[in-house]
Amino acid sequence: MNKKYLYHLIIFLSASLVVTTESCKKYLDQQPITSVGPDVVFNNVENARSALVGVYAQLTGDNTYGLRVSLYFPTGTDEMQGPTGAADGSRRDFPLYATTPTNNNMFAPYTQLFKGIQYANLCIANIPAMDLYENGTDNERKQLQRMHGEALTLRAQFYFEAIRNWGDLPAHFEPAEVLALKDPFPVRTDRDVLYEHLLDDLKKAEELVPWRNEVSSIGDAADERITKGTVKALRARIALARGGYSLRRDGTLKRGSNFQTYYQIAKDETNSIISSGQHSLNPSYKDLWKNQVGAKVANDPNGELMFQATGIGRTATADTKMGYYNGPTVFNFATQATGVTGNSGVIVLPTYFYLFDSLDTRRDVTCAAYSDTLAPDGTTFFKRGATITGIFDGKYRRSWINPPLPAGTYLNNYSSTKWQIIRYSDVLLMFAEAENELNGPTAAAFNAINTVRRRGFNKPINAADPTVDLSGLSKDEFFKALVRERSLELGGEGVRKFDLIRWNMLATAITETKANLTKMGASAAMIPPSYMAPPPSYVFVPANLPNALYFKGRTTSDDLSITGGLIVNSLYKAAPSATPAGTVKMAWVTNAISVGTGTAVTLNHYANNFVTLKSELLPIPQDAITAYGSFSANMPQNPGY
Repeated sequence: MNKKYLYHLIIFLSASLVVTTESCKKYLDQQPITSVGPDVVFNNVENARSALVGVYAQLTGDNTYGLRVSLYFPTGTDEMQGPTGAADGSRRDFPLYATTPTNNNMFAPYTQLFKGIQYANLCIANIPAMDLYENGTDNERKQLQRMHGEALTLRAQFYFEAIRNWGDLPAHFEPAEVLALKDPFPVRTDRDVLYEHLLDDLKKAEELVPWRNEVSSIGDAADERITKGTVKALRARIALARGGYSLRRDGTLKRGSNFQTYYQIAKDETNSIISSGQHSLNPSYKDLWKNQVGAKVANDPNGELMFQATGIGRTATADTKMGYYNGPTVFNFATQATGVTGNSGVIVLPTYFYLFDSLDTRRDVTCAAYSDTLAPDGTTFFKRGATITGIFDGKYRRSWINPPLPAGTYLNNYSSTKWQIIRYSDVLLMFAEAENELNGPTAAAFNAINTVRRRGFNKPINAADPTVDLSGLSKDEFFKALVRERSLELGGEGVRKFDLIRWNMLATAITETKANLTKMGASAAMIPPSYMAPPPSYVFVPANLPNALYFKGRTTSDDLSITGGLIVNSLYKAAPSATPAGTVKMAWVTNAISVGTGTAVTLNHYANNFVTLKSELLPIPQDAITAYGSFSANMPQNPGY
């Protein structure tokens, strides 16, 4: 690309910001209406707020957390795999680890993340320069300071997402028109340097952004905007990534220097959130996902939903496909044919389903072993049982969306459901991990992980319970329990792949999962995983896993419990030979998991092309390299591609 042309293109793109209407009730439910110059935008508080909404807007749409970054990129772990079918140069490549630099679903997310960085840079550069930032009323100054901190936090999130997918990247910490004059073709900067910058930014943002209970005192409404707890939680998450392993440009997997320094940052930040009392767990895991996430709340009463990506407008640029690309598919009631809605894009691995204890309520929230049939009233969903090779991820299911989606195939693609970026339970588990790494399994570490476990087992959260609490573990045993607990708690939330990478466990997890899928399909005893605490002991007895499940007909129940649920036989005992009256028999633990041809066989499309020391990163999009023209040496490709 011609250098002069690139310069003018950058100036053109960066000279505009999204200005949004203030007519909607919720802060982030605002539609872009025009683009104007920064001199107009940053002349009063309301316009600056509108510019900030333009930064938030880059979190959603098909190219970021509305679809590709949330549901394409992170699948293919020991929890879940992607859609059936072979590599296609498009969406199926990502969970198969078959992505090439020319994949047609990769450059647009890469570009939008940097667009988010650019929009944030404009806010970061211009908001503190406003006269009102120093000389406005008390509320005006505090509101602008908050916006400044939010922009720093959003930039950190966009950069963090880009780094964990592509590794080292150019440093873009000034508006593009400034960078264009200095160096329009910057080299890739070591991720540790970028992480240091982000950690410093977030430390500054902490001082600018209020806690949840301070928002109203500065004249802001309570909504899903970033508060101090969000900033601290993101800083902890980035610190753990900085202290963990990653694939370097020299082709090695290694962690950065002084990793314990970053575990200390993570511990301090999460401990600060816990001690603040600003956030807590919803007592019910199912209520959280069905009635909080499903209802698209702007401000949940517990503050567990700490960072949400809001979707609006039912468009590819601003909404999300939660419950359409993922979650149970929906059949047409009249014809019993598919086609109403659903891509079957995320499938639960049988081994992950059986990682859960039989009494863990999180299993039937995270794993939906059914499809839906939508009744003519448009709101009632009858369940149709699934095979074990066709279990859907369940946290974002269409039947939980409230209010129900309007009729019409196209409109049903977009749900305006908010993708959850950070939840408070993750804060507790990050604290437990960091505390254990630094000091071993202290009482505080046990309390943090057990708080999460108690909620999962529907126990009182703040009361010790020996039936579910962990105790008496060594440091290594505690860490392995933590590796399992993060999967049970955060399954399907886009976290697992990057956890396994920073622990240097992704290759091991995929290899051992493949081995156990083979054993499960052959009705042979599985082997306890080496990298995490094992599933319940009864799972390792092949006779305990039924070869069929009998699903009730015309039920609206959305869990697998025998009493009042979807099934009539146990998940942990041999299946009866005769089909009970009023049920439909579905194959369960059979060789369809591992033997045969076709896309219904789990192993036939599970991480087929994973290669360690390559697949831990995506390739740099070829279009990003081509844009450098004769300066392409400044943008070298990632190892193995």
